[in-house]
Amino acid sequence: MNEIPKKIIIINLGCSKNLVDSEQLLYHIQANNISTEFNPEHLQGDFAIVNTCGFINDAREESVETILDLIQAKNAGNIGKIIVFGCLSQRYAAELASELPEVDCFIGNYDLEALMQELELKADNRSVFGRTITNSGHYAYVKIAEGCNRKCSFCAIPSIKGNYISRSIDSIAEEVQYLTERGVSEIMLIAQDSSFFGYDRYKQHMLPTLLKELVSIKNLHWLRVHYLYPNAVDKQLIETIATEPKICNYYDIPFQHANTQVLKRMRRNSNQEKIIKLINNIRSVAPDAAIRTTMIVGYPGETRSEFNDLIKFVRKIQFDRLGAFTYSHEENTYAAKNHRDSVTTSVKKSRLNRLMTLQQSISLEKNLSKIGKTIEVIVDEVQKDTAIGRSQYDSVEVDNEVIIENSGQLKVGNYYNVEIEMASDYELFGKVLEY
Repeated sequence: MNEIPKKIIIINLGCSKNLVDSEQLLYHIQANNISTEFNPEHLQGDFAIVNTCGFINDAREESVETILDLIQAKNAGNIGKIIVFGCLSQRYAAELASELPEVDCFIGNYDLEALMQELELKADNRSVFGRTITNSGHYAYVKIAEGCNRKCSFCAIPSIKGNYISRSIDSIAEEVQYLTERGVSEIMLIAQDSSFFGYDRYKQHMLPTLLKELVSIKNLHWLRVHYLYPNAVDKQLIETIATEPKICNYYDIPFQHANTQVLKRMRRNSNQEKIIKLINNIRSVAPDAAIRTTMIVGYPGETRSEFNDLIKFVRKIQFDRLGAFTYSHEENTYAAKNHRDSVTTSVKKSRLNRLMTLQQSISLEKNLSKIGKTIEVIVDEVQKDTAIGRSQYDSVEVDNEVIIENSGQLKVGNYYNVEIEMASDYELFGKVLEY
């Protein structure tokens, strides 16, 4: 048996689903009374564990660069052993092991038992939902499912994570109860496709049922849902979100494109007419709903006309929040096998810039319309003269922020009514009406 490690560092890369895994691992390591650091500035410890992302090329490059930095630290005597797990090692286990022999262990998808065994530590079985929240402790992500059954041509997630597996409603409710009892007031539900939740278990979409169960939890203030597949956002879900005060009036629906022919090549089982109908349905029930989406530019074969159709659509719809990225071929996907990556890098970048410039102007116009209004804001960070927060229409890191005048009384995790006085492209500025 090896000597018990005195210090372990954990580096988390990729999506919020990875963050949940890393926070759970962190909790169980700390339960063994071992010193830990999460995403440390200095690479130093008996063990270094990195949770990797292998979704798109940029994420893979970041993961590999991080591993190389750890190898350099190991060669310098600052790191003892290196463990790599997550999507990258699940997807490229053999190649990584061959090219990076300095790494002591590759594990693949998150496996708490295997990780603890490699560390020669025991998991803390006293708490099924044990996690060390790595932010200020007032919000947390909760995974409601793993995997995905969709057949989108550009996505490698089904081949990495497997088929969709929903958790039970009871287990999710118990975890949310556990977190809220420990000070978490905003819960963000996540899955590769949250709208599909329950279908594998009950042969019907159960997200509305889950939401109604969770809003009964006493200390929960905001409940936010991420990553809805358009075709499964039905009347029942829209009405549930609109009528339950604790559920943020926020729709995170990655449409990926708006041109019908591109959507067909993407195998999205949708078209522009369906998308417009869905958006109109949401806005007819909840006119103040914030709709966030994600778009891909430069998909194989995307013509200038098809891209212009996307621009025209975004200008017409006026999304509240929009993110975008350029297409990249992903191994073993339908697109990589059946389409030539025909749009040049320079054209992709130009189209991305044009799309995001348009969205910037839309965001500014929407923010300016909020001047003089009062909105509820949760404070994420307190600085000397200001505090930084979010409205129910904004999720962590990806959306707008509210900058608040700080009189010294504002506290992280508290909710305040803020009157908006100024606005910029992606920020609102205001003051608290009363404490």
